[in-house]
Amino acid sequence: MRAPLLLYPLLLLLLFVTSAYSWKKEEFRNCDQTPFCKRARSRKPGSCNLWVADVSISDGDLIAKLVPKEENPESEQPNKPLVLTLSVYQDGVMRVKIDEDQNLNPPKKRFEVPEVIEEDFLNTKLWLTRVKEEQIDGDSSFSSVVYLSDGYEGVLRHDPFEVFARESGSGKRVLSINSNGLFDFEQLREKKEGDDWEEKFRSHTDTRPYGPQSISFDVSFYGADFVYGIPEHATSFALKPTKGPNVEEYSEPYRLFNLDVFEYLHESPFGLYGSIPFMISHGKARGSSGFFWLNAAEMQIDVLGSGWNSNESSKIMLPSDKHRIDTLWMSESGVVDTFFFIGPGPKDVVRQYTSVTGKPSMPQLFATAYHQCRWNYRDEEDVYNVDSKFDEHDIPYDVLWLDIEHTDGKRYFTWDRVLFPNPEEMQKKLAAKGRHMVTIVDPHIKRDESYHIHKEASEKGYYVKDATGKDYDGWCWPGSSSYTDLLNPEIRSWWSDKFSLDSYVGSTKYLYIWNDMNEPSVFNGPEVTMPRDALHHGGVEHRELHNSYGYYFHMATSDGLLKRGDGKDRPFVLARAFFAGSQRYGAIWTGDNTAEWEHLRVSVPMVLTLSISGIVFSGADVGGFFGNPDTELLVRWYQVGAYYPFFRGHAHHDTKRREPWLFGERNTQLMREAIHVRYMYLPYFYTLFREANSSGTPVARPLWMEFPGDEKSFSNDEAFMVGNGLLVQGVYTEKAKHVSVYLPGEESWYDLRSASAYNGGHTHKYEVSEDSIPSFQRAGTIIPRKDRLRRSSTQMENDPYTLVIALNSSKAAEGQLYIDDGKSYEFKQGAFIHRRFTFSNGRLISSNAAPSTAGSDTFSSECTVERIILLGLSPGAKTALIEPGNKKVEIELGPLFIQGNRGSVPTIRKPNVRITDDWSIQIL
Repeated sequence: MRAPLLLYPLLLLLLFVTSAYSWKKEEFRNCDQTPFCKRARSRKPGSCNLWVADVSISDGDLIAKLVPKEENPESEQPNKPLVLTLSVYQDGVMRVKIDEDQNLNPPKKRFEVPEVIEEDFLNTKLWLTRVKEEQIDGDSSFSSVVYLSDGYEGVLRHDPFEVFARESGSGKRVLSINSNGLFDFEQLREKKEGDDWEEKFRSHTDTRPYGPQSISFDVSFYGADFVYGIPEHATSFALKPTKGPNVEEYSEPYRLFNLDVFEYLHESPFGLYGSIPFMISHGKARGSSGFFWLNAAEMQIDVLGSGWNSNESSKIMLPSDKHRIDTLWMSESGVVDTFFFIGPGPKDVVRQYTSVTGKPSMPQLFATAYHQCRWNYRDEEDVYNVDSKFDEHDIPYDVLWLDIEHTDGKRYFTWDRVLFPNPEEMQKKLAAKGRHMVTIVDPHIKRDESYHIHKEASEKGYYVKDATGKDYDGWCWPGSSSYTDLLNPEIRSWWSDKFSLDSYVGSTKYLYIWNDMNEPSVFNGPEVTMPRDALHHGGVEHRELHNSYGYYFHMATSDGLLKRGDGKDRPFVLARAFFAGSQRYGAIWTGDNTAEWEHLRVSVPMVLTLSISGIVFSGADVGGFFGNPDTELLVRWYQVGAYYPFFRGHAHHDTKRREPWLFGERNTQLMREAIHVRYMYLPYFYTLFREANSSGTPVARPLWMEFPGDEKSFSNDEAFMVGNGLLVQGVYTEKAKHVSVYLPGEESWYDLRSASAYNGGHTHKYEVSEDSIPSFQRAGTIIPRKDRLRRSSTQMENDPYTLVIALNSSKAAEGQLYIDDGKSYEFKQGAFIHRRFTFSNGRLISSNAAPSTAGSDTFSSECTVERIILLGLSPGAKTALIEPGNKKVEIELGPLFIQGNRGSVPTIRKPNVRITDDWSIQIL
C-alpha cells in the first residue's frame, strides 16, 4: 500500500495543475457571477441620493459629509453619513478620499493600501486655507471651489453630489466623479440573525463575515477621444466600450483581479496577472488627463459606449460634450482613494502618476540586454553547453535563467545537488564573461518540517491564515504549501534576510531573482488563487488586498537583494503579478503567452499599456511560452522583442528546444542580427531608462505620446516608439511581403535598413524581407550606439560610440547620452556622465547636460566617438573641423551598420573626441 499512498498526492497535484492550467472559461467568474459587479451594473444614472453638507477646512484639506437625502426603502439598515476629504498637491494632482465616519463606530476599519504612495509626494501637499463658493449650472445650493494649480480648479458640487477638475478660465471640465449619479457605497454592518452573506462559486464558499461592502462610481474624461491603461489585459491599447448600444465584442467589464492564467486569450477584457487601476485619456481637443483609484480589491471597469445613458438623460446634469468618455468603476471593498491628474500632455500625466506611486527604478546595465531562459535548463552541463553555444555562434547574451527544477524538491533557496553540485562555481564561470544568472523564488512554501524556511515561518506564525485562523494550506508546485503574510513589514524584513549570501547557500553576488506565481497562484483555490476570506496581518481579509499581494512579495525580494549588497548594488527582480508602484522594484513580463502570431501582435499593446502605467521595464516571452513557434514566427518575435524594454526568450518544458542556433544557419543569422540590434542600441536604451527613472516617461511609448495632436496615431498599436527617436513596426502575419506603416508628424523618417527618407504624416506600403522589420529614426534626433559587438554588455564597457544624426527639414537635430557605472547607486550622488548633442547650422556640439546640483561624486570614462553618421546631410560636404584642436577630418561614404555593411551614408570616421568632453565639429 505504500507506493499508492505516495502516488496519491502527486496524482492530486497533477489533477489540479491540469484543471487550472488549461484555459477554461467556466473556471473563472464573470460579472453576472460576481454579485457586487452585477449590482453595480444594474444601477441607473441618477440613482445616487447623496448631497454634501458641513464643508470645512482642516489640516489643509477640504472636509465634508456626504449625507443621504432620504433613506433607501430597499436598504436593510439606515446609511450613515460618509466623510469626504479633498486634498491638493503640487503639479496638478487632486486627491479625493471617501470613507465611513470612524466616529460612528463601523464594525471594522476599512482597508487602505499601505506603502504605495511615495512619502515625497505627501510632502508636496498644498495647504488649503479657503474655499470659494459658487453656484454651478443653476443649482439651488452653492458648491465649493478650491485652487488646484495655475489655470485649474477643483470643484465639490453639493447637490447633486459631484467632484470635478476644471479649467479655471473657461470652466471646461477635465475629469469628474459621479457626473452620472452612479456613486454607491455599501457600508459595513453587524451581521444579524437570518443574514446569509455567503457566496458560492463552483465548489468554493466565501464566508463574507462583513457582508456586502462594495463601492462603485462613474468617472468622466472630457475632451477625450480614447482611454487607455488599467492593465493587465490581452487586448487593444485603446480600450473598447464594454456597455452601451451596439456593444458586441466586449460585453464584460475589464476585470482587475490578479490571476494565474495559462494560455490566456488574446482580445479579451479578462483580467490577467497584475492590476493597476490607472486610466489615461487622450484627445486632440484637450490633450491628456488621468485617474487612479488606490484600491487592491477586485475591480471591474466598464468603458461606456456612446448613447449608454440615452434613456436616462433627464436624471443627470452633464454638460454637452461629444468628446466625453464615461466609465464605471466597481470594487468589492476598500475605500475611495482617488487621484485626478490634469495633464495636459501625456508625459505630464505619467509624471504626475509616478510622483504618487514612485518613479521606476534604475536597472543595472546587464538587465537591459538579452536574457536566455527555459523551464528548465537541466543541469550544470546544460548551462555550460548553452553558454558556450552562444559564444560559438557569435550571439551575445547577458543572463541565463533557472526555473523551478533547479531546486531540491521545489524548496526555494535550495539547489538540487545532483544536477547542480557546484552552483557558486557555475555562477562565477559565467561572471568571468560578464554574465549573470537568475533563479526563481516563488511565494508558496513547501509544507515540510525538514525544510528550514517552512519550519521557521510556521514557528513564528508568519503564514497567511484561513478563515478559521489556521495556517492557510493550498496546493502549488511543491504540493501542500503555505504563503507568507507579506503585508506585515516584520515578515517582509524576515523574508528579505533570506537572500543574504549566508542564508541562500550556493548563491553569489552575480545571482538575481525571478518571482513567479505571486498573484498568488493556488492550484486548488477559487479561480486558482487564495480564498477571499483568508486572513492577513491586522485582520485584513484577502479580498481587501488581493491585487497587492504580489506587490509586497516583489518589494520584499527586491529589498533582500538590496540588503545583500549593503545598499550599493541595484537589485534585479522580475515579477509576474504587479500593482501600482511595482515599477519601484523591478521588471514585469506579460506572463504565459502562446507561440501564435496573435500573441506576438497583442504583446505590443500589452507592453504599451504597462509602460504608460508606470511599468516601464516590461516585455513578453519571445517565441511564446507555450507551444512550438514556426521558424518565421520565432524570427519575427526576436525582431520585435529586440525593442521591448525587457528582452527575454523563454519556453515551457514541454516545448522543443529553441535556442537561436537550432533552426539552420540562415535563421540563426536572422536571430543573431536581431539580438545584435539590441546590443547596438544599449546606450540609447540605458539613456531612456534614466529618463524614466527621473520623470516616469516610458522607454516604449505609444505614437501619440510623441505626437499628441496626430489623430491617426491615437488607435495605432501595431507600431510603437522607443524613446522619442525610433519607431518600430512589427510584422504580425506569416509570409508577409508588405506592411502598412504610418509615420506620424510632419518631418521625415529614416529607414534603419537603407537610410532612405520617408515622409511623415503618411501611411506607407512598405516592402518587407525576412531580415528585418520596419524601423525608422525620426528626423531631428541624435541616437548613440555601440557598434562593436561582444559576448555581453559588460564587455562593451570601454568600446567607442557611434552617433547617428538624423537631420530634419531645418538641418537640425538633438539627442542625449547617459552613462554611469551600470550597477551601483553612486549616480544618485552625481557619479554619472550626461551629455547633450545638438546639431544646427552645420555644427555638432557636445555639452554637459548634468544639473549643477547633481552631487559631489564623479564618474569618468575614456570612451571616444569613433563614427558620426549624418542622415539627410546636403551633398557636397567633404570635410569637418573639430574643436578644440583645430583638427580637420574627411567626410566619407560609409555603411549604416558595420555588421552587414548596409547602406552608404555620409560618415565622419574616427573623430576620436572623448565622450566626457565639451567639443564641436563644424561641417565645412
